[in-house]
Amino acid sequence: MDALIVGSGPNGLAAAITIARAGRSVRVVEAKSTIGGGVRSSDSRASPFIHDHCSAIYPLGVGSPFFRSLELERLGLEWIHPEVPLAHPFDDGSAAVLHRSIDETCRGLGEDEAAYRRLMEPLVSHWESLADEILRPMLHLPRHPLLLARFGLLAIQSATRLVRHRFRGPAARALFSGLAAHSFLPLEAVASSAVALLLATLGHAVGWPFPRGGAQRITDALAAHLRQLGGVIETDCPISDLRDLGNSRAVLLDLTAWQLARLAGSGLRDSYRRRLAAFPHGPAVFKIDYALDAPIPWRAEACRRAGTVHLGGTHAEIATAEGSVARGLPAARPFVLLAQQSLFDPTRAPAGKHTAWAYCHIPRGCAIDATEAIEAQIERFAPGFQRCILARQVSAPANLESANANLVDGDISGGGADLWHLIARPTLSFVPYRTPRRGLYMCSSSTPPGAGVHGMCGFHAARAALGRELAGGGN
Repeated sequence: MDALIVGSGPNGLAAAITIARAGRSVRVVEAKSTIGGGVRSSDSRASPFIHDHCSAIYPLGVGSPFFRSLELERLGLEWIHPEVPLAHPFDDGSAAVLHRSIDETCRGLGEDEAAYRRLMEPLVSHWESLADEILRPMLHLPRHPLLLARFGLLAIQSATRLVRHRFRGPAARALFSGLAAHSFLPLEAVASSAVALLLATLGHAVGWPFPRGGAQRITDALAAHLRQLGGVIETDCPISDLRDLGNSRAVLLDLTAWQLARLAGSGLRDSYRRRLAAFPHGPAVFKIDYALDAPIPWRAEACRRAGTVHLGGTHAEIATAEGSVARGLPAARPFVLLAQQSLFDPTRAPAGKHTAWAYCHIPRGCAIDATEAIEAQIERFAPGFQRCILARQVSAPANLESANANLVDGDISGGGADLWHLIARPTLSFVPYRTPRRGLYMCSSSTPPGAGVHGMCGFHAARAALGRELAGGGN
């Protein structure tokens, strides 16, 4: 066997596909009985309500250069694009809206129409070139240096600084702040603008879609493609020690830095193992899946047409909530991310019923039950929401980690994403996927470009292995 992949999340499957496409033999082993990691959904045979276990909305899935190269649609993956990718409601019943069209988005931002256009149009019009630069290790020789420099000068700013210098009105400020909160950083942190710029660019360039039938459809399509290439996938195969990995020419681990540190034993030098163990965690998440008797009764009409809704109010409120989490305190009014796929995908719920997926950030190690705080935020912008609830499935950080060992302490990002740890992820290197042990690689979101369902961590790790251990002929 040329390559062994440990973990069947999107990065593990991407690594396996990349190696198999190069004509090498590859085997994927998965500890759980089902594959997919953070890209899984419940089985409709068990319940008529289909819930996504972790990730739910996939701008990077449809925008990923690697995923686009696979033509997964021919294997049954169907992307659904909501009429409105993102809505951000306010207490007065209005909402800031990110449309696919920059023009339509700008028209809703009033006095900030021109400022938003100046910010976003250059990035959106060159998305494919920009993706080639930012969905890889930051230490690289750029092919589009001016475009990367333009993005970098904006991305390195804190979200608070950018909105105060670029926007005058509350709508644009709140919309951008909600996007920045996906970074898991306080909005005052350097580089907290990077994720906001990326997500806004994706919203206009490719949309914020989700797969018909649930997140599992992405995993199923990736697995089908791998099997067509001759790859093998085995489930119920936990790995507890590097010595269990066998004699493959290359081993790629879709595991976090902390998991590798625990598995390493004497298989990695102490200094490297200590750096892995010290890699910073991001905040945890507290997630709820809802079965609903009716659509969420949003006060803002735009929210009824949106696949994703950000609940956090003004820039100041979002900054306060995320700053509180960063200081180790749960937010009294958390920033809530909510998806409502069943409005656009009738396979998700019985006729006339609906689903919702929601989570907020909480401090790592915090044992709080955030159900009441999350539902208070939804009820704030959708009076009567709680009367719609048929059932709820609550997932605290421990539940998330139990379902997917990569979600250590409820951290869904594979580690902190401050500026330094975007550069040194998980350690400072031109080839950060390669470990000091010959033939052993990391390919999880603890490596560049980090969190998100895009497969690029696996793709780049596999390319590194193909250029070294797997160069030349295979077994």
